This record gives sequence, structure tokens and C-alpha cells, in this order.
Amino acid sequence: MQNENSRNTIIFFVCAALIMGIYYFTVMRPQAEQQRAARIAAAEMTKEAAADPADPTVTGAVNVFKDRAAALTGSGRVAIESGTVKGSLSLLGGRIDDLYLTQYREELGNPAPVELFRPQGTEHAYFAQFGWRGANVPGGVPGPNTVWTLVKGDKLTPTTPVELAWDNGSGLRFSRVISVDDKYLFTVTDTVANLGTQPITIAPYSRVERQGIPDKHREMISHEGAIGTFGDGKSYSTEQIKYKDWAKKTKVEENSTGGWMGITDKYWLAALIPAQDEQVQARFTVRQVGGVDIHEANLLGAAHTIAPGKQITETQRLFAGVKRNEILKQYEEQLALPRFVYAIDWGILWFLTRPIFQVLEFFFGLLGNFGLAILALTVVVKLVLFPLANKSYASMSKMRMLQPKLEELKKKHGKDPQKQQQEMMALYQREKINPLAGCLPILVQIPVFFALYKVLFVTIEMRQAPFFGWIKDLSAKDPTSLWNLFGALPFDPSAAPLIGGILGGPLHLGVLPIIYGLTMWLQMSMNPPAQDPMQRQIFALMPLVFTFIMAPFAAGLLIYWAWNNILSILQQYVIMHKYKAENPIDTFFARFKKA
Repeated sequence: MQNENSRNTIIFFVCAALIMGIYYFTVMRPQAEQQRAARIAAAEMTKEAAADPADPTVTGAVNVFKDRAAALTGSGRVAIESGTVKGSLSLLGGRIDDLYLTQYREELGNPAPVELFRPQGTEHAYFAQFGWRGANVPGGVPGPNTVWTLVKGDKLTPTTPVELAWDNGSGLRFSRVISVDDKYLFTVTDTVANLGTQPITIAPYSRVERQGIPDKHREMISHEGAIGTFGDGKSYSTEQIKYKDWAKKTKVEENSTGGWMGITDKYWLAALIPAQDEQVQARFTVRQVGGVDIHEANLLGAAHTIAPGKQITETQRLFAGVKRNEILKQYEEQLALPRFVYAIDWGILWFLTRPIFQVLEFFFGLLGNFGLAILALTVVVKLVLFPLANKSYASMSKMRMLQPKLEELKKKHGKDPQKQQQEMMALYQREKINPLAGCLPILVQIPVFFALYKVLFVTIEMRQAPFFGWIKDLSAKDPTSLWNLFGALPFDPSAAPLIGGILGGPLHLGVLPIIYGLTMWLQMSMNPPAQDPMQRQIFALMPLVFTFIMAPFAAGLLIYWAWNNILSILQQYVIMHKYKAENPIDTFFARFKKA
């Protein structure tokens, strides 16, 4: 008996430590990192000094940051509009540096679209650029400070590409055609003609540059930072470097046949895509200028030697948009891109997260609501685990019926724990009961819980997806609060003096967390009570503790877990009736019958 109590206590503390660890890494630590980042940002004066003159592909210096509108007036521009993106490209360097994602909003209720790129000269500039490199080329090659001439088209759309031109004055003429599809793929086709008398050797390059890291991009759960897939043409692997690790590595280099590379956020991606049969040199670099980390993803293509009177054509691509699974999959198949869908951070449980997402997508297509899709997914999970859960609940029902006999054994052999344990195990064997069977369904569901949490957190499909009533975003926490009676009182608890940070943080309790806590309490009440008084007190506190732990989690996750508890309660109730075991539901209603 004592050994079983010790084992149960150990299992409880292991599970509790696991949940607390998850809470620390997913809630407390990200909040601490964001606060630390804000303090550092406030303490530093961010300004950009001269660029590295040794690299002709880097941008020029910026001494004073401009606002976005002022930065857009500094050079000639060509408008971009595709239905999914809008903005402009700069004739200075041919940079794609002004881009909004028109189908997504920065915040609920705010019509402003998501900003992806912003021009050089602004704080947190972010852009893509294409050019050429060559040693000792008379007249030079186009780089970041080259001013291109617009020769065809006045707006870049899916049906109207634009053409730029530049002549180096020494026999080299560069022609660039930029096109965009109806989603997020830009295609840059450069033609270089050698009109001189000597052969020249040049190589194409492309790069994505981000200057600094806005606070909203500091995520701990999903990967944000450098990302790329590299290989030898047969096998490929994906490399990820978080911003905090990238700052410690001034240069990371890879040689690859094809592949792709870029900079990723939680939901958005800027990726450079070379021809998949081309040998390229990929390089992630970071350099600090004026206290700001300049992050770059660079691709250098194979060198081309152009004989006099000849010309070459090079095609490079840029994905600048949303990490939707079906869109990434489409480009992966269309361009033969290796592992492009893994731009989404599926995590180490990818073998669960991807199938779970596909099931959610299927039910969303049928039901038209991701909250309902989560409920349907929960039913599927319960059906898969139904046989295992049935055996578990049957075992627990029998154990509940054995409580009087167990109490007798405890009194009879209270002074001999070893004899008590032997008699108890013999009783379990006679009744064909496995005392550990109740833990199996919970242990099996833990990976599913983690995988669903990952799916809700990293997939754009869940972002700002509504359910019903007050739940407007399944990927965010329940916005209601117990402390203003769920909106009945006209004040925001998080804005309360002195204690607002606590009421809006660790003590924030919405409707969904409370429902979850109540269902957890009822489910635990239906389990056999622990024999040890201390264990009974600990288990009695678990629903309350887990209510606060789960409160900051995504609403979709709480809907899943509360609905899962309800289905478990129904299944357990039916089995307890079958075995005529006492249960709290019947006990509760029996009180009304007596009254």
C-alpha cells in the first residue's frame, strides 16, 4: 500500500513539474524576454553608421531614421499591387522594400494590413535586393546604390511585369524584368549583354536584410530568425537559427545545389529561391552597426563568363508573404523546392502536428469554423483512444467499488505496510484490476496536447480565427476576466493601479479557464480517491492550480481540453453506471430527489 502511495505521489509530482515547466517556457519566460528587450531598446540610441566598404552588396549608411512616408520619397518607385500584396519597389538598387500583406490585419478591429517590408532609412528596415558581383569589371556591376531606369510598365501586377535597365558605360548592359504572381512569389530575370571587346566574369547574388528586431517578433515557442534548406541535389536538411543564437554567430555558410533561404517570422516569410539545379553559396551574417544588429541572408550564384557579343540570362525568385500550408505546398511542387512546407515551424512532433493540422483543415472545410473543427478533432482523438479509455475507466470503477475492502485492509494491516501491500495486490489480482490503467489515457494524450498547442500557435489559419460569442481569436487567450465579472463591470482589470499587471497576467481568469477547471474537478471526483490523506489534499488542489496555469493558453487549446474532459466524464459516467459504482453526478442529483 505504501509503495503504491509513493508511486502515485511520484507520478503526480513528475506531471506537475512537467506542466510547470511548460508554463515557464511558454508564458513566464517569453514575458520576461519581452520586458528585457523593451528595457534594452529604451536604453539604446539606435542609429546606423557607415556600411562595410569591403562588401559591395551592402547598403549605404543612415545617420538619422526617417518615417516611412519620407523614406518612400527618396528615389523613383514602381507601384506593386497583386491582390495579396501592395506597396512599391525602389529604383535605387532595384530593392523590393515596401510591401504590405493586404489579406491580413495587424490587429483585430484594425483595418491596417500587415507590414512585411519597410524601406531603407526607416527604423527596422527590411527588404530584398538582387544584383551582381564581379572583380575588376570595367564600369562596375549593379549593386545597392545603382539607380535603375524604368523602361517598361508603370505598375507591377500579376498581368503586367516591369522592366528596368542599367548601362555601366563600359560595354555591359543589364536588363531586369520583375514579375509577381497572384500570391507571394516575385520572379527577377536579369539579362546581361557584353558589348565590349573583352570577356567578363560576374556572379548573381540576392539577399534579404533586416535591420534590428522589432519587439513583436521576439517569440520563444515558434522559430523566428534565419531559415534555409540546403543539400546536394539528392538529400536536403533545414537549418534554423533563432535571433538570439544568430547574434552569436557572425557568419554561417553553406554550399548547396538549389534549396532556399531567408528570414522568417512566426507567420511571415521572406525567402530567396535560386534555380534548383544551380550551385550556390548561402550565407547568414549579422553585423552590428550603431548598436543595431543587421541580419542578412545572402545567396551567391555560380559565376558566368560572358564573351564579347554574347549575353546571359539569370532567374532568381523571392517569396515574400504568408506561411500558409497550401501555398507553401503549391510552390514546393511547382518549383521543386525541397521541404518548403517546413518554413512553418511544425516542431519536433511534426509527425503529429502536421496530421492534426490536416484533420483541422478537413473539418474546417466541412463546418466553416475552426472552433467547431477543434471540437470535431477532439471527438476523433476520443474515438481513437476509446478502447484504451474504456479499459481504464472500467478498472477505476472497480477500484472505486473496492474502497471499503481497501479500507479494511488498511485497518487490519496498518502496522505492517509490507503485508498490507501484499494483500492489496492479491485483491487486485483476484478482481483483475490494473491500478495504473487510469494513467494510460492521460499519458497518451500529452503528446497530442503539445502538438495541438503547436498547431494553434504557429499556423496562420488559426490567427484571428473566431469561434462564437466573445472568442474572436482562437490563437489568443480568453479575453474575459473574472475580476470585472466577465465584462459586467466597466473597467479593465489589467489597468488597475499597482495590481493591474497581476490581474491581467498570472491571475487572469476568463470563462474558458473556469470551465476547464470545473470539468477537471468533476473528472477527478469520479476517480477512486487516494488512500493517503496528503495525496487527497494535493489532488483536491490540482484543478485550482491547473486553472491558473492554463488560463494564459490559447482559447482553442482550452476549448479542446475542456471538451475532452466533458467527453471523458460522459464515457466514465456510462461505465460507472454499468458497474453500479458510486459517482458524484448521481450523488448530486440524489440530493434534489430527497429534497
